[in-house]
This record gives sequence, C-alpha cells and structure tokens, in this order.
Amino acid sequence: MKKYHIAVVGATGAVGTEMLKILEERDFPIESIRLFAHESEAGKKITFKGSEFTVEKVDEDNIKGIDIAFFAAGPVSKVLAPVFVKNGAVVIDNGSSFRLDPSVPLVIPEINPEDVDWHSGIISNPNCATIILCVPLKPIYDYAGVTRIIVSTYQAASGAGVKGIAELDEQVRSYAKGEPMPEPKAFTCPIAFNAIPHIDVFMEQDYTKEEWKMYYETRKIFHDPDLRISSTTVRIPVMRSHCESILLETKKKITPDEVRDILSKAPGVKVYDDPSNNIYPTPLTTQGQDIIYVGRIRRDTSSENGIWLWTCGDQIRKGAATNTIQIGEVLIERGLLDKK
Repeated sequence: MKKYHIAVVGATGAVGTEMLKILEERDFPIESIRLFAHESEAGKKITFKGSEFTVEKVDEDNIKGIDIAFFAAGPVSKVLAPVFVKNGAVVIDNGSSFRLDPSVPLVIPEINPEDVDWHSGIISNPNCATIILCVPLKPIYDYAGVTRIIVSTYQAASGAGVKGIAELDEQVRSYAKGEPMPEPKAFTCPIAFNAIPHIDVFMEQDYTKEEWKMYYETRKIFHDPDLRISSTTVRIPVMRSHCESILLETKKKITPDEVRDILSKAPGVKVYDDPSNNIYPTPLTTQGQDIIYVGRIRRDTSSENGIWLWTCGDQIRKGAATNTIQIGEVLIERGLLDKK
C-alpha cells in the first residue's frame, strides 16, 4: 500500500492528541509525520509509534511535501489551512472555520463520502454534536424521510477541551474536600453537579452558536435545505461522551422495531436498547469508542409519525478525531491524493 506524508496541526491539544492515537490504532498508511502546534508548544517531545517527534511551529518555508494535514487548531485554521493548501497539502479541518463555506465539503464518511470528490484543498469535519445526531439519522432519513428534528444535547466537559476537563476535575475535588469551588473560567457557571443550557455564544433568536451549528451543518451534510431542525444544547458534569435526546418526525410512518432493525445494519451505529433490563447508552458505556450508541427507541405520544431516540458517543473520537482521520481514509480509497 502506498504511504503518505502526514501533518497534525494542533498536536498537543485534546483532539490532536487523540488524532495521533487513532492514526496509530487504525494503522494509517504513513510515510512520514510532522507535528505542529502553537509556538509556545514548539520543542515539546511527543512519542508516536515508538519514536519521538519534536513539535514544530508552523513556518511557511518549511511545510512543503505534506500530503494530508489534519487540523485540530481551532480558529487559527482560517489563516493556516490555506497556507498548507498552497504548499500542496489537502487539509482536513476539525474546527468550525470552513464548515458552512459552500466551496468546502462537510463530510461524515458514513453519510456523504462522495462529497470529498469536489474539494479544493480543504475538507471540513462537522461539529461533534452534529455527528452524533447525523450518523443514526441517515439510515432513518433514507428509509422513511425526515421532516422535522427536535434535539436536546447533554454534552461532556471535554467538549470545551483540556480546560473544560481540568475545570470539572478541579471543582469536584474542591467539593469533596469541603472547600469552596474555584470560580469558573472555561464555562459560564460552575460545571460540577450542574447543567448549563449554554454552549458557545448566544446569537439570533436567543439560540447559541452551538445550536445554529447543528441546524446549518445537518442541512448541508444531507443536502436538504428544507429540513426543519431545532435544538437546545446543554453542558453537563461528565468528563467524556455527549448524549442527545432526539425526536424525529418522518414522512412515512415507522415503528420502533423497524428503527431498531434499520439501525442494527447501519455503519457506525450500535443499537443498545432493552429498557426492561436497564440497557441504554450512557457516557461511560461509550467513551473510548468510535460508534454511536442508540437506545430508548419509542413512539412519540404527541405526533402521528414521531420517533424518539437517545444517542450517545465519544465526541473526542467519532465526534472529532476519528471522523477527521476517516475522511483521510476516504481520500485515499477514492484515489484523490494520487490525482493531486
């Protein structure tokens, strides 16, 4: 198998670190790898596949010869991604900078892998909550049509990165010692023993940016500008894995058993649904995995064609790092790197 020259930009953060782990786990075909991060992290040593690599600061004169650059760099991607593209790399960006750019594909490999075909150097990875919604949504959408989606998310502290994890840990430890909890910095309120209905900034109609991301990104991924979506996104005191309560209204009436059957055959999904035995997805069930668990599948009592789902998935893995690496695998499978 042909191997490729790879870069991970933002290699020292929570998602970048996970990308390296997943590249190794999936035995991605790597000829060489380079690790980049903020200049304050330059010089740091990271071990990958038993060898030690030095983290570099991005220098335009020193980034040639890279085939794929996996970005976990946040807003700085807006500036750096075009520089890597100009120097010959295909950029797969985990951040939000390019997601709604009509010239940039927004890809979940289980749903729209063919969209990588029209990239112009940059491919975008969806928001983690969007991915956890869309992976189980797609097979139902294909079978019965979907006219309306109502979703409430219960998102882990790790969605705010290393700082979010550290803040939850610090507050829980302080509480256990009987000490005053430290003032929140990563979140707007204390996250320990709390639920915060506020992720990212508030925007038009008093929806948050996170809620609008789910709205616009889902429509783009499904190429369905008429799909009706509304969401409430909530941060909860869980270290890892997001959960979502989803109400789907379908064009064709569908039973819970049909949904279970459809999802049991769907890529990237595991049906975990036996309420009589207390079997349903939780964050602890799903962390460290790359599939979306689905349970609590039941009819909606308020609408004729409504179906409820409860989904849960590791947002650092499938919601971010794994999906990004899978896009790279799709590029290779479709022979697009060889056409550069």
